[in-house]
Formats: sequence, C-alpha cells, structure tokens
Amino acid sequence: QVQLVESGGGSVQPGGSLRLSCAVSGLRFNLYTMGWFRQVPGKEREFLAALSYRDRRAHYADSVRGRFTISRDNVKNTVYLQMNSLKPEDTGVYSCAASGRSRALDTFEYSDWGQGTQVTVSS
Repeated sequence: QVQLVESGGGSVQPGGSLRLSCAVSGLRFNLYTMGWFRQVPGKEREFLAALSYRDRRAHYADSVRGRFTISRDNVKNTVYLQMNSLKPEDTGVYSCAASGRSRALDTFEYSDWGQGTQVTVSS
C-alpha cells in the first residue's frame, strides 16, 4: 500500500520559514519523481516544485522560484520543501505527490498523493 504522509505545516508570520516533509512508503522511492502542490479553497491545485528521480533536476513555479527549495533523501524515502520568505498568498494546503515520469509538472502526471498539511502565513 502506497502512503505519502506530509508533516511540518503550521502558522508563520510573513517573512518566516517552514520546512515540509513527506515520508513515502509502498513504492520504489528512488524511481519516482516527487512534487509539491498547493491548494486554496475555490482554486485549482497549483504546482509548486518537482524533483526528477532520473536527472535530479528541480523545477519550480514562478510564484515560488528563489524562495522554495525541493530536496529528497533516497535513504529515508522522504522529500522536503524548504519555504523561505513566506507571504500571505502562500497560505494553503500543501501536498506531496509521486510520479513515475522523469519529468512531471502537472497534477495529472502524478499517481499517488498525500493528504496534505496546512500552511498559514499571517501576521
């Protein structure tokens, strides 16, 4: 059974930082591209970042490039999202996802999803 479990969400003031973690089990983690997405009520799920299992290249949405960093630990089967310089518009539910594709930048390319963790950026 595939499981993706996010942690590390919470409330932070604008300009602050958080690090999200996503622990993965039930699949060969080192053969999956991992991605992070954000959803806000009333809006579609938004791609934030992805890290390819094949060439280890990272891809970012324009809205987070330079502020967020995706990384992975293939020993711990965990993917991380370091979020710096957080803004109120970064508020949302953050989910990790796994894709068997070497490059995956859209929701339909991901086969397995976590439940999500809430991030709130507010003063």
